[in-house]
Amino acid sequence: MYTQFIFSNQVAIVTGAGQGIGLEIVKQLVAQGASVVLNDLDTHLTQEAVKLINHERCIGMPGNAADVDFVRIMVNRAVEVFGQLNIIIANAGITTFGDFFEYQPESLQKLLDLNLRGSFFLTQAGAIQMRKQASGGRVLLMSSVTGHQAHKYLAAYGMTKAALEMLAKSLVIELSPFKITINTVAPGATMTERTAEDPNYNDTWGKITPLGTPATVQDIAHAALFLVSPLAGHITGQSLVVDGGWTAVSPSPYAD
Repeated sequence: MYTQFIFSNQVAIVTGAGQGIGLEIVKQLVAQGASVVLNDLDTHLTQEAVKLINHERCIGMPGNAADVDFVRIMVNRAVEVFGQLNIIIANAGITTFGDFFEYQPESLQKLLDLNLRGSFFLTQAGAIQMRKQASGGRVLLMSSVTGHQAHKYLAAYGMTKAALEMLAKSLVIELSPFKITINTVAPGATMTERTAEDPNYNDTWGKITPLGTPATVQDIAHAALFLVSPLAGHITGQSLVVDGGWTAVSPSPYAD
């Protein structure tokens, strides 16, 4: 178990945090002592999330996490307000479903811009600041089980998630000399506001998940916080799959 304030004096940026997994990660970070810059593309979601957390150690920065200039401004803002930056969690991402034979270039470009380009340059901007501080740091990228196992209609999305895991492995070489760790969390089926729109989601994934239920946002956030905590100081270049055992057996939800 975490000590009550394991993230005291730590400053984090979490993107895509207006709801779902990202918001839960911010909640837990703030509860355990961190100061957080909460980002989401949607201004209203950002404002409502900050209002919900209701703590002086959490500020909102709505904006596009795929925009390189914006992510650099966000890093500068974190340092300006809180004095330093210790944790980057690149949670912002989009999912696009599509038959490979019909998939369109504009859909792929949107995926690449946010899932890869945004995560890459947020990591770069954060790591530059951490290197300047000379006190180490933590970077966490958000992958997916679709980066490990094939999933119908998700070839493009799965490709971006596998790429993020390779990015984490590759950056071990460049970040380790500065005591910066970089890892990924790969969630499986997870109950969020978005997946709850499907009335069959819980039942469908519960039947094919060995532990009998999809993950909660709390399940994913616990894994994320572990990897950016002092408890994971000797873990880097790894991916932690949180899927209730699904990738061990990988039955398709489309089997019927």
